[in-house]
Amino acid sequence: MHKYYSITELTREFGVSTRTLRFYEDEGLIHPERRGRTRLFKASDRHLIGEILRGRRLGFTIAEIREIIDIYKGPPGEIGQLELMMQRVAEKRDQLNQKRKDIEETLAELDNVDEACLARLAELRVGS
Repeated sequence: MHKYYSITELTREFGVSTRTLRFYEDEGLIHPERRGRTRLFKASDRHLIGEILRGRRLGFTIAEIREIIDIYKGPPGEIGQLELMMQRVAEKRDQLNQKRKDIEETLAELDNVDEACLARLAELRVGS
């Protein structure tokens, strides 16, 4: 006998809205069964929701998440999925490191502007 989860159970468990789960369904990422208007989610859907949300927290787009999920379904399967995931993680890490560098440079420039403003204010106050 299969264990099914209702949309309400999953929204509570994952802290997302029903709209979010319907969006993932519309995007073809999850495939709940339908009984009338009721959606019944299998354990595999529940697992995928967790992975989708993890991917979103890591900054992956829906297209990137779909690509990672889809590669699992065919050759080379899980090995290909893991290799692709490692590649995508490396790309995200590089992007974040670049953003960190950009932020550090901007903060340093703001410090320089602040110091220049303070110095100029001191000059103006002495001269008046």
